[in-house]
Parts: sequence; structure tokens; C-alpha cells
Amino acid sequence: MSAPAVLPEETARQIIAPTSYGEWHGILDVFDRLREEMPVAKVVAEDDSFEPFWLITRYEDVMRISKDNRAFLNNPKPVVFATREATAFSQAATGSDMLVDSLVVFDAPIHPKYRKLTMDWFMPRNLAKIEAEIRNLAHRTVDRMIEAGPEVDFVKEVSGPYPLHVVMQILGVPEEDEPRMMMLTQQMFGGQDADLSGTGMENMSPEQVLQLVSGAVKSFEDYFTALADDRRANPTDDVASVIANALVDGKPLPPRDLAGYYIIVATAGHDTTSASTAGAMMALANDPEQWARVKADRSLLPGIVEEAIRWTSPVQHFMRTAAEDVEVGGQEIKAGDWMMINYVAANHDPAQFENPRKFDAARSPNRHLAFGAGAHQCLGLHLARLEMRILFEALLDRVEKVAPAGEAKRSNSTFVGGLKTLPLRITPA
Repeated sequence: MSAPAVLPEETARQIIAPTSYGEWHGILDVFDRLREEMPVAKVVAEDDSFEPFWLITRYEDVMRISKDNRAFLNNPKPVVFATREATAFSQAATGSDMLVDSLVVFDAPIHPKYRKLTMDWFMPRNLAKIEAEIRNLAHRTVDRMIEAGPEVDFVKEVSGPYPLHVVMQILGVPEEDEPRMMMLTQQMFGGQDADLSGTGMENMSPEQVLQLVSGAVKSFEDYFTALADDRRANPTDDVASVIANALVDGKPLPPRDLAGYYIIVATAGHDTTSASTAGAMMALANDPEQWARVKADRSLLPGIVEEAIRWTSPVQHFMRTAAEDVEVGGQEIKAGDWMMINYVAANHDPAQFENPRKFDAARSPNRHLAFGAGAHQCLGLHLARLEMRILFEALLDRVEKVAPAGEAKRSNSTFVGGLKTLPLRITPA
């Protein structure tokens, strides 16, 4: 076993800096170098501001860890990278290392029991019942985009509101509350980005970010506690009613777990799909030939959707904790060690994906890891694919040409990333 590979300080800072993921090509360059030189490497803070962790960048290693839920745990340490200050803040506020206890933080035996509660709701057979409703929403969204044109911000007009509206209808949130849900999601996931957080601050301190995210979580919890009370008294056929009235081992979900379940469905159900949708549109706007091909041959649409999800990789990492001593990529990882499985790096690994930075609608096979793998694979993956396919069918029907109309900008975030602006010039069909 070789001596532990430790990242140089400058590289370590790049891995955890939100701005690195906003710049995108720079961080992809870093990952390309690390996969060759240090595919499994220790990341250590010289100022001890965060607990040391192992960075995993190769596809095969990320896939292995994702599938082995016995040796690599989502608990007890944070499942998303956090500084010591953030963890201490969360402990003081909630008694837990994580501000939200949701599906992604639980291991067996709790996780499979919780996942089973809504799993059938998100299967293709059940989603077929609401396909017409989603299609109607997609057409209305494209209508509004064309009315707002010819130059539009695609994120603001389409990729932001469309998946939000879909998931809120499924969850049972009234349409008039959707702007609030969008704002809270941006504050929760985009707290590192001054544009998305809505604060107007160019340089937020770590304490300010923590306060912002904590406030968003508290607002979410208060809202969904009231929604659950209503659905117990007046159950309907929406997901909110399923969660509110669920029993696990004969008992209702504890209040914190109940709120966390709602929050993960509400936030992960639209922010990630929004990012993939915008990524696909940017790629097609920059490649008129590929836009023309898919416009003429709709059988390419599933490939467009799958490639967009890989190419964008909206969920950029998750953390795992080793349950036992294990060897990964020639490095000895001890029980209790913290690890970052980086999906951006894995989904751009040339050993798995030829010319990975190219957006290729015909890429096959495309066994990307943007939805994760194993027991924690994304619960809403079928919904995300359905939403994107239906929206692009509507776009291809109504739009003749699409071209960039300005600079697209990515959000500054280490966790959930994607475009925050996408200026386009639309030529209606």
C-alpha cells in the first residue's frame, strides 16, 4: 500500500471553493489531472477548518462506493461537505451534524423503509397518469417563453419555473406558494452564490451563509409541518398526504424526519432538473447542427436528456463515511474516514466516456452517475427524464432556431450546481 496521497494546499482549496464550480472548465482541468496522478487523495485543511477527507475522482471508484452501502455509509458524518463551523452550527441548532434529516442521510434499516413510502409514486406506471398534465404545463411554459422573446433568459423563463411547478403539483403545494418554494430552495442550495441567495451581498461570510441556509430550512419546516397537519385532517391523492399519513414500524414519522422528507422532495425534485434542462439547451444553442438533427429526428430525445444529465451533473458530490478499513485506488482508508465521491469528476472520466466534455446526444452507452447508484439512487429519476423529454418535445415543435444571446453563467456552489442565467435568442417555428 502506497503512502497517503495528500493534495497540495492550492488544489485542496479549489476542490471546496464554490467559485471553482462556477468557473467549470477550470475544475474539470483539475479533475483530469487528479484522475491521472492522484485518483484517491487526502484533502487536508492547513487551518483545520474542515475535517480531512478523501477525494474520489475516478468513475470506477465512485461507482463502487455508491453501490456498496454496507462499507460506505451516509451516516454518521455529514453527507454533504461542511466546514467544522457549519457542523458545529448545525449541532447547536438541531442536535445533528446535518440541518436536514432526509432520505439522503439515512442508512439501512431506516433508509429502505422511508424510501418505500413514496417509491411507487415516482415509478413510470404512476407517472403516466399525470403525463398529460405535465405536457400541458410544458406547452404553457414554451408559450410564455415565446411571448417574452425573442431574447429570453431561459433559466428564468423556462428551466426554473417548469420543474418547480411539476413537483409542487405532485407534492400538493398551491401554485401561489411556488415563488416562496423557489426562493427557499435557492437560499438552501445557493447560499454560497450571492445572486441566487437573494441577499445582494457580494462576499458573504461563512457565518452569514450558515444563517441564511438555516433560516431557509426553518421556513421549509414550518411550512411543511402546517401542510402535513392539513393532509392528516383532509387527505388527498398527492405525495404530501402519503408522507403525512405514513407509518413506519406502526408509528408516524418523527417531526424532524417528516419535515426532512418534504424538503428533499420539494428541493431535489426541481433544482436538479432545472440545471439539466438548462444545460441541454445551452449545448444545443451552441451547436445548431445538433439542434437541427434532433428537430428532424425525435428518437434522439432520450439521448439528449441522458447526456444533459451527465454533462451537467447537477448534484456535484456526496460524502460517505467508511464503515471499515478498506482499500480504494491503492490508498488505505480507515474505518471512520470521511470521503467525497465527486460526480462531476466521475461523469467526465475519459476512461468511461469518450471525449467527455463534448455534449453528444448519440452517446451510447451512457452509464453516468448523475443520479447516483445503489440503494441511494435518485428517487425521482423517472420523473426528471419524463419532464425533460416532454419539455423538449414542446420546444422542438415551437422553436425553429435557438442561439446564444449573451454569456451563460453557472452558480457558485460546491453541492448543487448548474446555470443561473442562460440568455438566448429564440426564433419561433
